[in-house]
Amino acid sequence: MSIETGQKIPENVLQIIRTGVEQIDTHAIFGGKRVVMFAVPGAFTPTCSERHLPGYVQHYDEFRQRGVEVVCVSVNDPFVMQAWGEAEQVPAGMLMLADGNGDLTKALGLQMDASAYGMGLRSKRYALYAEDGVVKDLEVEAPGELRVSTAEYMLSKLPPAG
Repeated sequence: MSIETGQKIPENVLQIIRTGVEQIDTHAIFGGKRVVMFAVPGAFTPTCSERHLPGYVQHYDEFRQRGVEVVCVSVNDPFVMQAWGEAEQVPAGMLMLADGNGDLTKALGLQMDASAYGMGLRSKRYALYAEDGVVKDLEVEAPGELRVSTAEYMLSKLPPAG
């Protein structure tokens, strides 16, 4: 069962590379903030690299003008997430988070089995909007689609800043 609107993001630890590999917990990511977190099945994969992440890079300033942080998460290691962020020219403020063992993905109930493609456990493609760690909107894509988790769609659903 996946997380639902009105529920709190579970406490979990992810990894990010800034000056080295750092641990960052969900409280630090979401606590007291307005955040859009989007998840992709895999860094450097075609849809993720050609369409999903680039939309958030392109519209990053619009999210920030509305007082919203932007976070990307994937079941990859932090080195892959760092390299992908650099390759896609991700703005410095956008967090590229590694959920290496899929712990957050499983805690959210948003995992999928991609073993048939040699990728093991991965995240479903989704985006969520949270205020102070409470999910206000969750948009999970149907398999093979990219519509409701795009930057453009999430911008259209955001409440006014304030």
